[in-house]
Amino acid sequence: MSKLRVLFSTSYDPYFNLAVEEAIFRHLPTSQHVLFLWRNDHTVVIGRAQNPWKECNTRKMAEDNIKLARRSSGGGAVFHDLGNTCFTFMAGKPDYNKTISTQIILNALHSFGLTVSASGRNDLILHTPEGEKKISGSAYKETLDRGFHHGTLLLNADLNRLADYLNPDPKKLQAKGITSVKSRVTNLVIYRPDLDHGLISQAIIDAFFDYYGERVEPEFISEQNPPDIAEFSQIFKHQSSWQWNFGHAPAFSHLIETRFIWGGIEVHFDIEQGNITQCQIFTDSLQPAPLEDLAKRLIDCQYNATALTALFHSLIRQYPDYIVELTELSDWMTAQIE
Repeated sequence: MSKLRVLFSTSYDPYFNLAVEEAIFRHLPTSQHVLFLWRNDHTVVIGRAQNPWKECNTRKMAEDNIKLARRSSGGGAVFHDLGNTCFTFMAGKPDYNKTISTQIILNALHSFGLTVSASGRNDLILHTPEGEKKISGSAYKETLDRGFHHGTLLLNADLNRLADYLNPDPKKLQAKGITSVKSRVTNLVIYRPDLDHGLISQAIIDAFFDYYGERVEPEFISEQNPPDIAEFSQIFKHQSSWQWNFGHAPAFSHLIETRFIWGGIEVHFDIEQGNITQCQIFTDSLQPAPLEDLAKRLIDCQYNATALTALFHSLIRQYPDYIVELTELSDWMTAQIE
Protein backbone atom coordinates (compact mmCIF):
# COMPACT_ATOMS: atom_id res chain seq x y z
CA MET A 1 0.00 0.00 0.00
CA SER A 2 1.32 3.42 -0.96
CA LYS A 3 2.19 5.85 1.82
CA LEU A 4 0.27 8.60 -0.03
CA ARG A 5 -3.33 9.00 -1.18
CA VAL A 6 -4.78 11.93 -3.15
CA LEU A 7 -8.53 12.46 -3.53
CA PHE A 8 -9.90 15.12 -5.90
CA SER A 9 -13.63 15.90 -5.70
CA THR A 10 -15.49 16.97 -8.82
CA SER A 11 -18.63 17.55 -6.70
CA TYR A 12 -19.65 21.01 -5.47
CA ASP A 13 -22.01 19.61 -2.80
CA PRO A 14 -20.80 20.60 0.69
CA TYR A 15 -22.47 17.61 2.36
CA PHE A 16 -20.62 15.21 0.07
CA ASN A 17 -17.28 16.94 0.49
CA LEU A 18 -17.52 17.29 4.26
CA ALA A 19 -18.60 13.65 4.48
CA VAL A 20 -15.47 12.68 2.54
CA GLU A 21 -13.43 14.62 5.08
CA GLU A 22 -15.09 12.89 8.00
CA ALA A 23 -14.69 9.46 6.40
CA ILE A 24 -11.01 10.16 5.77
CA PHE A 25 -10.55 11.17 9.36
CA ARG A 26 -12.39 8.19 10.83
CA HIS A 27 -11.43 5.32 8.60
CA LEU A 28 -8.33 5.73 6.45
CA PRO A 29 -5.25 3.97 7.84
CA THR A 30 -2.92 6.09 9.95
CA SER A 31 0.00 4.77 7.91
CA GLN A 32 -1.10 6.97 4.97
CA HIS A 33 -0.64 10.68 4.32
CA VAL A 34 -3.83 11.87 2.63
CA LEU A 35 -4.48 15.01 0.56
CA PHE A 36 -8.05 15.87 -0.40
CA LEU A 37 -8.89 18.81 -2.73
CA TRP A 38 -12.44 20.08 -3.21
CA ARG A 39 -14.80 23.02 -3.75
CA ASN A 40 -18.28 23.90 -2.48
CA ASP A 41 -20.69 26.20 -4.28
CA HIS A 42 -23.22 28.58 -2.66
CA THR A 43 -22.50 27.42 0.89
CA VAL A 44 -21.86 28.81 4.34
CA VAL A 45 -19.74 26.39 6.38
CA ILE A 46 -19.78 26.82 10.15
CA GLY A 47 -17.60 25.34 12.87
CA ARG A 48 -18.65 22.47 15.12
CA ALA A 49 -19.54 24.71 18.09
CA GLN A 50 -21.27 27.54 16.22
CA ASN A 51 -24.89 28.70 16.19
CA PRO A 52 -26.10 29.24 12.59
CA TRP A 53 -28.88 31.60 13.67
CA LYS A 54 -26.34 33.79 15.46
CA GLU A 55 -23.57 33.63 12.86
CA CYS A 56 -25.51 33.76 9.62
CA ASN A 57 -28.21 35.67 7.84
CA THR A 58 -30.29 32.51 7.55
CA ARG A 59 -33.24 34.37 6.02
CA LYS A 60 -31.16 35.71 3.13
CA MET A 61 -29.52 32.31 2.72
CA ALA A 62 -32.95 30.69 2.30
CA GLU A 63 -34.01 33.34 -0.21
CA ASP A 64 -30.82 32.86 -2.28
CA ASN A 65 -30.68 29.03 -2.00
CA ILE A 66 -27.46 29.08 -0.02
CA LYS A 67 -26.70 25.84 1.82
CA LEU A 68 -25.69 25.71 5.48
CA ALA A 69 -23.15 23.01 6.33
CA ARG A 70 -21.50 22.25 9.68
CA ARG A 71 -18.00 20.79 9.74
CA SER A 72 -16.73 18.60 12.55
CA SER A 73 -13.74 20.79 13.38
CA GLY A 74 -13.71 24.08 15.27
CA GLY A 75 -13.26 27.64 14.07
CA GLY A 76 -15.52 30.26 12.55
CA ALA A 77 -17.97 30.60 9.68
CA VAL A 78 -16.85 30.95 6.05
CA PHE A 79 -18.63 31.41 2.74
CA HIS A 80 -17.73 29.03 -0.08
CA ASP A 81 -18.28 29.50 -3.78
CA LEU A 82 -16.36 28.18 -6.77
CA GLY A 83 -13.76 30.92 -6.23
CA ASN A 84 -12.46 28.94 -3.24
CA THR A 85 -10.08 25.99 -3.32
CA CYS A 86 -10.39 23.82 -0.22
CA PHE A 87 -7.68 21.46 1.01
CA THR A 88 -7.54 18.73 3.63
CA PHE A 89 -4.51 16.86 4.99
CA MET A 90 -4.72 13.76 7.19
CA ALA A 91 -1.90 11.78 8.76
CA GLY A 92 -1.39 9.40 11.63
CA LYS A 93 0.63 10.27 14.70
CA PRO A 94 3.44 10.88 15.34
CA ASP A 95 3.81 11.91 11.65
CA TYR A 96 0.88 14.36 11.78
CA ASN A 97 2.16 17.91 11.97
CA LYS A 98 0.16 20.92 10.83
CA THR A 99 3.40 22.80 10.24
CA ILE A 100 4.23 20.32 7.45
CA SER A 101 0.85 20.66 5.72
CA THR A 102 1.05 24.45 6.03
CA GLN A 103 4.49 24.39 4.44
CA ILE A 104 3.19 22.29 1.53
CA ILE A 105 0.53 24.94 0.81
CA LEU A 106 3.14 27.70 1.13
CA ASN A 107 5.47 25.85 -1.27
CA ALA A 108 2.63 25.61 -3.80
CA LEU A 109 1.91 29.34 -3.53
CA HIS A 110 5.58 30.26 -3.69
CA SER A 111 5.83 28.36 -6.99
CA PHE A 112 3.67 31.14 -8.50
CA GLY A 113 5.96 33.87 -7.19
CA LEU A 114 3.58 34.89 -4.41
CA THR A 115 4.97 36.17 -1.11
CA VAL A 116 2.90 34.35 1.48
CA SER A 117 3.56 33.49 5.11
CA ALA A 118 1.73 31.79 7.99
CA SER A 119 0.33 33.96 10.77
CA GLY A 120 -0.17 33.16 14.42
CA ARG A 121 -3.94 32.73 13.96
CA ASN A 122 -3.69 29.77 11.59
CA ASP A 123 -4.13 32.03 8.57
CA LEU A 124 -2.00 32.51 5.49
CA ILE A 125 -1.11 36.11 4.75
CA LEU A 126 -0.29 37.53 1.31
CA HIS A 127 2.20 40.39 1.41
CA THR A 128 1.05 43.05 -1.06
CA PRO A 129 2.00 46.68 -1.82
CA GLU A 130 -1.18 47.62 0.06
CA GLY A 131 -0.18 45.64 3.13
CA GLU A 132 -0.83 42.19 4.56
CA LYS A 133 -4.05 40.46 3.51
CA LYS A 134 -5.54 37.11 4.46
CA ILE A 135 -5.92 34.60 1.64
CA SER A 136 -6.45 31.42 3.65
CA GLY A 137 -7.85 30.24 6.99
CA SER A 138 -7.47 26.82 8.59
CA ALA A 139 -9.03 24.60 11.24
CA TYR A 140 -7.75 21.44 12.89
CA LYS A 141 -8.97 18.24 14.54
CA GLU A 142 -7.03 15.54 16.38
CA THR A 143 -7.51 12.25 18.20
CA LEU A 144 -4.96 10.05 19.97
CA ASP A 145 -3.72 8.41 16.77
CA ARG A 146 -4.37 10.94 13.96
CA GLY A 147 -5.05 14.53 13.00
CA PHE A 148 -6.23 16.60 10.10
CA HIS A 149 -5.74 20.11 8.88
CA HIS A 150 -8.13 21.74 6.45
CA GLY A 151 -8.42 25.20 5.00
CA THR A 152 -9.57 27.39 2.14
CA LEU A 153 -7.65 29.43 -0.40
CA LEU A 154 -9.37 32.52 -1.80
CA LEU A 155 -8.74 32.49 -5.54
CA ASN A 156 -11.63 34.42 -7.03
CA ALA A 157 -14.35 34.37 -4.37
CA ASP A 158 -17.21 36.86 -4.31
CA LEU A 159 -16.19 38.70 -1.15
CA ASN A 160 -19.34 40.83 -1.13
CA ARG A 161 -21.53 37.76 -0.80
CA LEU A 162 -19.33 36.53 2.02
CA ALA A 163 -20.16 39.70 3.92
CA ASP A 164 -23.87 39.34 3.13
CA TYR A 165 -24.30 35.87 4.55
CA LEU A 166 -21.96 36.11 7.51
CA ASN A 167 -23.70 39.17 8.93
CA PRO A 168 -26.79 37.95 10.80
CA ASP A 169 -30.05 39.82 11.00
CA PRO A 170 -30.24 42.01 14.11
CA LYS A 171 -32.07 39.61 16.42
CA LYS A 172 -32.37 39.56 20.17
CA LEU A 173 -30.33 36.39 20.59
CA GLN A 174 -28.37 35.56 23.69
CA ALA A 175 -26.26 32.71 22.45
CA LYS A 176 -23.31 30.68 23.60
CA GLY A 177 -20.71 29.40 21.16
CA ILE A 178 -17.93 30.69 19.00
CA THR A 179 -18.29 33.93 17.06
CA SER A 180 -16.41 34.44 13.82
CA VAL A 181 -13.55 36.91 13.70
CA LYS A 182 -13.52 39.09 10.60
CA SER A 183 -10.20 39.85 8.87
CA ARG A 184 -8.98 41.82 5.88
CA VAL A 185 -9.13 39.41 2.97
CA THR A 186 -8.25 39.39 -0.72
CA ASN A 187 -8.34 37.13 -3.77
CA LEU A 188 -5.17 35.68 -5.25
CA VAL A 189 -6.25 36.42 -8.84
CA ILE A 190 -5.84 40.12 -8.13
CA TYR A 191 -2.10 39.48 -7.96
CA ARG A 192 -1.90 36.42 -10.27
CA PRO A 193 -4.77 36.72 -12.82
CA ASP A 194 -3.91 33.38 -14.44
CA LEU A 195 -4.60 31.35 -11.29
CA ASP A 196 -7.58 28.99 -11.23
CA HIS A 197 -8.69 25.93 -9.28
CA GLY A 198 -6.98 23.50 -11.63
CA LEU A 199 -3.62 25.27 -11.52
CA ILE A 200 -3.52 25.75 -7.75
CA SER A 201 -4.72 22.19 -7.11
CA GLN A 202 -1.98 20.74 -9.31
CA ALA A 203 0.61 22.91 -7.58
CA ILE A 204 -0.55 21.62 -4.17
CA ILE A 205 -0.46 18.01 -5.40
CA ASP A 206 3.07 18.53 -6.79
CA ALA A 207 4.24 20.13 -3.53
CA PHE A 208 2.70 17.20 -1.61
CA PHE A 209 4.54 14.68 -3.78
CA ASP A 210 7.80 16.65 -3.61
CA TYR A 211 7.71 16.81 0.19
CA TYR A 212 7.20 13.08 0.64
CA GLY A 213 9.28 11.97 -2.36
CA GLU A 214 6.57 9.78 -3.86
CA ARG A 215 3.87 10.07 -6.53
CA VAL A 216 0.49 8.33 -6.83
CA GLU A 217 -2.48 8.60 -9.17
CA PRO A 218 -5.13 11.04 -7.88
CA GLU A 219 -8.59 9.53 -7.35
CA PHE A 220 -11.44 11.59 -8.85
CA ILE A 221 -14.60 11.26 -6.75
CA SER A 222 -18.21 12.51 -6.79
CA GLU A 223 -21.70 11.40 -5.68
CA GLN A 224 -21.77 9.15 -8.74
CA ASN A 225 -18.28 7.80 -7.97
CA PRO A 226 -17.94 7.89 -4.17
CA PRO A 227 -14.67 7.11 -2.43
CA ASP A 228 -13.87 3.59 -1.36
CA ILE A 229 -13.93 4.33 2.38
CA ALA A 230 -15.77 2.38 5.08
CA GLU A 231 -19.17 3.72 6.22
CA PHE A 232 -19.12 6.56 3.71
CA SER A 233 -22.84 6.36 2.86
CA GLN A 234 -23.84 6.57 6.55
CA ILE A 235 -21.51 9.53 7.12
CA PHE A 236 -22.88 11.29 4.02
CA LYS A 237 -26.45 10.85 5.31
CA HIS A 238 -25.52 12.28 8.72
CA GLN A 239 -23.63 15.21 7.20
CA SER A 240 -26.67 16.10 5.06
CA SER A 241 -29.15 16.06 7.95
CA TRP A 242 -30.90 19.09 9.45
CA GLN A 243 -30.20 17.71 12.91
CA TRP A 244 -26.43 17.94 12.37
CA ASN A 245 -26.26 21.20 10.44
CA PHE A 246 -28.79 23.18 12.50
CA GLY A 247 -29.77 21.03 15.47
CA HIS A 248 -26.22 20.72 16.76
CA ALA A 249 -26.20 24.43 17.65
CA PRO A 250 -25.37 25.45 21.24
CA ALA A 251 -28.32 26.34 23.48
CA PHE A 252 -29.67 29.87 23.00
CA SER A 253 -32.73 32.03 23.58
CA HIS A 254 -34.67 34.19 21.14
CA LEU A 255 -37.16 37.01 21.75
CA ILE A 256 -39.43 38.21 18.94
CA GLU A 257 -42.16 40.80 19.20
CA THR A 258 -44.51 42.82 17.01
CA ARG A 259 -47.99 44.34 16.93
CA PHE A 260 -50.92 43.34 14.76
CA ILE A 261 -54.30 45.06 14.37
CA TRP A 262 -55.75 42.46 16.72
CA GLY A 263 -53.07 42.90 19.41
CA GLY A 264 -49.43 42.93 20.34
CA ILE A 265 -47.42 39.73 20.81
CA GLU A 266 -44.11 38.86 22.46
CA VAL A 267 -42.63 35.36 22.13
CA HIS A 268 -39.74 34.03 24.21
CA PHE A 269 -38.02 30.83 22.98
CA ASP A 270 -35.35 28.66 24.60
CA ILE A 271 -33.71 26.36 22.05
CA GLU A 272 -31.48 23.35 22.66
CA GLN A 273 -30.18 20.98 19.99
CA GLY A 274 -32.37 22.78 17.45
CA ASN A 275 -35.59 22.08 19.39
CA ILE A 276 -37.75 24.57 21.31
CA THR A 277 -37.55 23.51 24.97
CA GLN A 278 -39.41 26.45 26.54
CA CYS A 279 -41.84 28.99 25.11
CA GLN A 280 -43.77 31.86 26.64
CA ILE A 281 -46.17 34.08 24.71
CA PHE A 282 -47.40 37.41 26.08
CA THR A 283 -50.24 39.28 24.38
CA ASP A 284 -52.93 41.88 24.91
CA SER A 285 -55.21 40.15 22.40
CA LEU A 286 -58.84 39.85 23.46
CA GLN A 287 -58.74 36.20 22.38
CA PRO A 288 -55.64 34.67 24.01
CA ALA A 289 -56.77 31.01 24.00
CA PRO A 290 -55.24 30.05 20.60
CA LEU A 291 -51.97 31.71 21.62
CA GLU A 292 -51.88 29.88 24.93
CA ASP A 293 -52.38 26.62 23.03
CA LEU A 294 -49.67 27.66 20.55
CA ALA A 295 -47.14 28.15 23.38
CA LYS A 296 -47.77 24.57 24.58
CA ARG A 297 -47.54 23.10 21.09
CA LEU A 298 -44.25 24.84 20.39
CA ILE A 299 -42.49 22.81 23.10
CA ASP A 300 -40.33 20.12 21.40
CA CYS A 301 -41.00 21.63 17.96
CA GLN A 302 -37.96 21.95 15.71
CA TYR A 303 -36.77 25.54 15.42
CA ASN A 304 -37.34 25.89 11.69
CA ALA A 305 -39.94 27.30 9.35
CA THR A 306 -41.12 23.94 7.97
CA ALA A 307 -41.94 22.51 11.41
CA LEU A 308 -43.55 25.76 12.52
CA THR A 309 -45.75 25.95 9.43
CA ALA A 310 -47.00 22.39 9.98
CA LEU A 311 -47.78 23.24 13.61
CA PHE A 312 -49.81 26.29 12.59
CA HIS A 313 -51.81 24.26 10.06
CA SER A 314 -52.84 21.96 12.89
CA LEU A 315 -53.63 24.91 15.16
CA ILE A 316 -55.82 26.56 12.52
CA ARG A 317 -57.84 23.35 12.18
CA GLN A 318 -58.42 23.53 15.95
CA TYR A 319 -59.40 27.23 15.84
CA PRO A 320 -60.99 27.85 12.41
CA ASP A 321 -62.64 31.07 13.60
CA TYR A 322 -59.17 32.62 13.96
CA ILE A 323 -57.77 31.60 10.56
CA VAL A 324 -56.97 35.20 9.54
CA GLU A 325 -55.14 36.06 12.76
CA LEU A 326 -53.28 32.72 12.98
CA THR A 327 -52.23 32.84 9.32
CA GLU A 328 -50.88 36.34 9.81
CA LEU A 329 -49.05 35.21 12.94
CA SER A 330 -47.65 32.13 11.17
CA ASP A 331 -46.27 34.18 8.27
CA TRP A 332 -44.59 36.62 10.63
CA MET A 333 -43.19 34.04 13.05
CA THR A 334 -41.72 31.74 10.39
CA ALA A 335 -40.00 34.74 8.79
CA GLN A 336 -38.48 35.66 12.14
CA ILE A 337 -36.84 32.29 12.83
CA GLU A 338 -35.51 31.62 9.33
